[in-house]
Amino acid sequence: MKLSVLGATGQTGQFLVRQALEQGHVVKAVVRTPSKLTIQHDNLKVVEANIFSADSLVEHFNEQDVIISCLGFPISIFSRVTGYTESIKAIVAAMRAAKVTRIIAMTSWYTKPETSHQASWMLRWFLIPVIRNLLINMQEMENYLNDECQDLNWTVVRPPELQNAPKTDKELLTHDGYFVPDPDGIPIANSVARGDVARLMLSLLKDDPWIKKPVAMVTK
Repeated sequence: MKLSVLGATGQTGQFLVRQALEQGHVVKAVVRTPSKLTIQHDNLKVVEANIFSADSLVEHFNEQDVIISCLGFPISIFSRVTGYTESIKAIVAAMRAAKVTRIIAMTSWYTKPETSHQASWMLRWFLIPVIRNLLINMQEMENYLNDECQDLNWTVVRPPELQNAPKTDKELLTHDGYFVPDPDGIPIANSVARGDVARLMLSLLKDDPWIKKPVAMVTK
């Protein structure tokens, strides 16, 4: 397939680009600073664009099969985060102009912060408050896709805390919710390898039961 990858210079994005190339996909890495992506491959093209501008993106979406977003934005404790919603609106506008209908995007567990009530004490009282504004904007992006983008085949992948590690051979677990629970309703894990998030996202290219849905994921 022909894939346009956003956030390709990020840690998860680089794992995804490498795996996609290994699987034989043709990848266009849409980045702000091309020099930051050092991967070289005959099936990889690195292009520069502004993720907040549909006009800047549309030429890089033309004739592509799927858009995959691994975009992430900095933590902001005292002010709103808007990167997820501002970028997705530009991305969607560019997709419509380029007549691309498929997008897979990454957010996080607990995008509705109150769903973390079953999480560990440390997570609920220390981590969630620090990243709350990120989670809120992620949920706003999810809501935008659900409410305004029914003409698109979107999937939102929600992983827990990301570890900068390659893919494993562990079983991928998915759940229709804000985290993946064990039989007692407790989150089954607290983190996942970035390489496994990329593995899950790419697996959705073949068979995706999560069209127009968010899916929480982790490994076991």
